[in-house]
Amino acid sequence: MSASRRSGTTDELGPDEPERDSSDGSDLLAALLDGMDAALCAFDADGVVTHWNREAERILGWSADEAVGRRGLAGWAVRSADAEEVEGRLLSSMHASGRQVHEFALLTKDGGRVLVRTQSAAVRGPDGKPAGVYCAFSEVHAQIDLERSIALSEALFEDAGWGVVLVDVDLRPAVVNAHAARALGTGRTTVLGRPLGELLSQGVEELESALQHVLAEGAPPAPAEVWVSVRTPEGERRRCWRSGFLRLASPLAEEPVPLGVGWLFQDVTETKQAEQEASLLRFRTQQLHRASRAAAECEDPAEAATVHLDFALAGFADHALIDRVAGGALTDAEAEGPVRLVRVAATPSGAPGPSRMAGYASLPVRYAEGHPALQCVERVGALRASAGGARPEAAREWALARQWPEDAVHALCAVLRSRGRTLGVVTFLRGAGRSAFERSDALYAEDVAVRIAAVLDLAGLSGGE
Repeated sequence: MSASRRSGTTDELGPDEPERDSSDGSDLLAALLDGMDAALCAFDADGVVTHWNREAERILGWSADEAVGRRGLAGWAVRSADAEEVEGRLLSSMHASGRQVHEFALLTKDGGRVLVRTQSAAVRGPDGKPAGVYCAFSEVHAQIDLERSIALSEALFEDAGWGVVLVDVDLRPAVVNAHAARALGTGRTTVLGRPLGELLSQGVEELESALQHVLAEGAPPAPAEVWVSVRTPEGERRRCWRSGFLRLASPLAEEPVPLGVGWLFQDVTETKQAEQEASLLRFRTQQLHRASRAAAECEDPAEAATVHLDFALAGFADHALIDRVAGGALTDAEAEGPVRLVRVAATPSGAPGPSRMAGYASLPVRYAEGHPALQCVERVGALRASAGGARPEAAREWALARQWPEDAVHALCAVLRSRGRTLGVVTFLRGAGRSAFERSDALYAEDVAVRIAAVLDLAGLSGGE
């Protein structure tokens, strides 16, 4: 079939007109009409069908040869009983301004009915008067699906209670909703096109790896939890984002062409921190329980002290020391004077192993004035110290100056108290691979110190009293 017949046009030449290439105006018009995603038909001023494209043929089954040239739609594309109303609504568009939207049922060639939504508008002649009307239509369910998709997209980028980011194939944000912009500490426009490394200081490698995987393999089967550090004007913020990823492909291409990744995330930092704290508390409570049961089987109370020390180290510290007060336990009044400490037990500084007792004839440890262990005795409370952030050489000198293993970077001292007296200090040490001690760690160290102090007091290691 020629393109001119499909579109309802003719190519007659006048006697004095030069012959034109048949591939010019009419062929181009036919190609444009047949390439449309929407069905299109057109009527002249008398209601005769003049154009009928391929999408209209797909929806209703009537070909252009069968449709073009018919007067009205009655009896073939519309039920005769409905024809007057339908045609009247369509042709009324010739005398109305703008586009008119209607919904009605059309007949298919095999006798079925299709509910369509139409947009019709007048076609003006050279003199500006109505010469006909064109009508673009699509199945209502397809139109509703499109409207739902658009509405969903707008809602996600305006009102969603979680972050939505469209990332292009270069792994740079292309569209960001308000929630995501707040989470990233920027505005919705300032974040666009910037590398993720400029927005995140930690976790960016893991996030980019996930995005690249989605581009190559598709969406993962379940959400992923990603810990990141967000750069903000107030400083870095450590956050946990539960993230889902979707690969975006162009619906217009014959083969899927990746447009980027849809990244949806929700901040679950508080929930994850609460879970971690609860899990840590359960573990530490179990360790205290196991240590108490194991210590109860020790005939030597001094050995029970090392049992408590070893159980406390698991997941908590790398090294631990027990120092007793030289000359016997101190009352609160006696603790105001100079204090000397004697090493009682320590974990091996080289290969891992159980803590060892240092014996009863040990000389006082050469702690300088202001040492954290001495301050702990003076304050009768826990004390934290750290060389975090220092260069490795400076951190090593910091540890050795305090008579600690050279790999120690963070310290926590807890006083040993029993029967209202100070028996000594237990010191927990962490290396550079661990974080500094926090307040919750000090509370746990004090629980351990209470148990160690009780067995040391029982063993009479505080001066033989």
